[in-house]
Amino acid sequence: MSRRNLLAAALIAPLLLLVTLSFLLPLGATLYRAVDDSEFSTALPRTASLLRAWDGQGLPPEEAFASLVAELRQAQQDQAAGGVLARLNFEETGLRSLLLQASRASARLSAPVKDSLIALNPRWGEPELWRLFKRATGPWTSLYLLRSLDMRPTDQGVARAAGGDAVFLPLFWRTFEISLVTTLICALLAYPVAFTLSVLPQGWANAGMMLVLIPFWTSILVRTTAWFIILQREGPINALLMAMDIVDQPMAMIFTRFAVYLAMVHVLLPFAILPLYGVMKGIKPDYMRAAASLGAPGWRRFLRIYLPLTMPGVAAGSLMVFMLSVGFYITPALVGGSGDQMVSYFIAFFTNTSVNWGMAAALATLLMVMTGLLVVAARLLVPGFRSGGVKV
Repeated sequence: MSRRNLLAAALIAPLLLLVTLSFLLPLGATLYRAVDDSEFSTALPRTASLLRAWDGQGLPPEEAFASLVAELRQAQQDQAAGGVLARLNFEETGLRSLLLQASRASARLSAPVKDSLIALNPRWGEPELWRLFKRATGPWTSLYLLRSLDMRPTDQGVARAAGGDAVFLPLFWRTFEISLVTTLICALLAYPVAFTLSVLPQGWANAGMMLVLIPFWTSILVRTTAWFIILQREGPINALLMAMDIVDQPMAMIFTRFAVYLAMVHVLLPFAILPLYGVMKGIKPDYMRAAASLGAPGWRRFLRIYLPLTMPGVAAGSLMVFMLSVGFYITPALVGGSGDQMVSYFIAFFTNTSVNWGMAAALATLLMVMTGLLVVAARLLVPGFRSGGVKV
């Protein structure tokens, strides 16, 4: 290898290491955690081995009943049963109580353990329960990904969640709806702002750019908290509206979808303005003058020349805004209502509150996949992406 190639490799190595540590490894860990199913086999290894050997017909042998009770009692004593109890209870509510009941009664159970357990609770005599345990022996599971799509595994295959249990597909739709509307609003607002900055004298353009960048440099939490104060019933906007006799009583603006859009657009608007400004600044005025000399009216010059030339900037800004929008957590959590929360809110809930890492990883994985598919669709369908101005 030549000295130049060695130098290039040495210069690229830190960047490659950074990308690996900050992106590839967390991404791989997330994908792994979304399908990992090791809790049962870790806490109850002998029972898991017996259930894997069981053909799933009728009830498992007496040895599996005895092993489950013994290992469950030992796991409780070692404080190692929390993971498997949470895992099983997530798949079917009530299993945690059933297993804890068996663990507490283990000292009183007599041989055969199968009959004693069934006498303790008839559920132990249901083959479906033991087939559920068999599915939980891992090492992989589709449970979390299916739940994230409002489905669940059963003995017959996959079943859809019914009625009020179907919450995650509407959640994904709400996330993409809010993100797309925010992106559209940012694009519409950013276009005239970027155009104005691109045609102003340099001194005024620098001053205008500072006004764009100062909010950009301010913490998202600070800006969102400011909107929380401004939009309250006793806030300055309601006070002004009532002082001007526009409304008779304070309007409900906080904890609404309107507040979410307003705060998100305020946070993300600079990400749409900056790429557009860069593209518009590079467009030579000769093109517009040439069209004017040929008799094209202003609206035709804009539609046929200026707008297509700026589409790469529109596409780049829209992509940045959309990609940031789908992962928003703080803004909807502070200023939105219960019906305005996005996928990131539930990822945080499963991570910090219920400590269900598998579900959090599954939601994150599906969000990443769905976002990637939308970006690919934009790459194929939107002129600004196809023109070569934006590489995805």
